[in-house]
Amino acid sequence: MKSTIQENETLKSEKTIKDYWQNAVNFEEYLSITAERIHQNPNKNDEHQEYYELGLQRMNRTLKTFKVDETLLSELKNRNFNGKILMISEPWCGDASATVPAVAKFFETAGNEVKIFLRDSDTSLIDQYLTNGGQAIPIVLLLNEDFTVKNVWGPRPKHGTELLKKFKQNPEIYSIDDFHNDLQVYYAKNRGKDIIEEIVNLL
Repeated sequence: MKSTIQENETLKSEKTIKDYWQNAVNFEEYLSITAERIHQNPNKNDEHQEYYELGLQRMNRTLKTFKVDETLLSELKNRNFNGKILMISEPWCGDASATVPAVAKFFETAGNEVKIFLRDSDTSLIDQYLTNGGQAIPIVLLLNEDFTVKNVWGPRPKHGTELLKKFKQNPEIYSIDDFHNDLQVYYAKNRGKDIIEEIVNLL
């Protein structure tokens, strides 16, 4: 007879992408969850508590500055993508604050449904899409109409990955603070363009 732990692990392993989709939230709900965590976080021991307000500020900045690129919209239409977008994210994440609003706004404008699965609510999903062995977010799953995964993007655009590589190669000269600062400056100036372009090119 299986133990309860074994049964739970079996249930997790048998989950389909459609199951995760049904337990995901839309972007407006994601923003509401962020606000709730700022003011009345049900998790009193949340190690990310100090980052929610900053995350919300950055998401609002992205929403104000992001413009849907008509050329990329036409490119998406030419690719006949009728599927859905499922992002794995958490609102405290700096990379996510630039990515999630831009992806939601672009694909919703295009007529594709977008949802966000909270990484820490069930790590069995992110564990299927690790980055160099880590649970890095955001991860964007491009889903076909039948909920099969067409392609995967994340956790950051090419330029962001190059900045991280620069830090890892020589942290004494290019510090973690330099990396975080340059990354956020890049996100603010680029306004989601690279993110959307890279994702559309995967379709």
